[in-house]
Amino acid sequence: MKLWIVNMKCGGCARGVTATIHDIDSNAKIDIDLVAKVVSIETIASVEQMTAALVKAGFPAQVQ
Repeated sequence: MKLWIVNMKCGGCARGVTATIHDIDSNAKIDIDLVAKVVSIETIASVEQMTAALVKAGFPAQVQ
């Protein structure tokens, strides 16, 4: 899945997003494009689980 996270602006944000994703699926493979604000995730979790967790962490995400 690919998610666009508009308020992901720095390395600290990227680390927070990564930690949140790994809290849901510790085996998730994550690729972050900080400039484009896009996170590509290979996971067994659903889009709904990921977006809900990211919203709770302060990183609202939209599916791309």
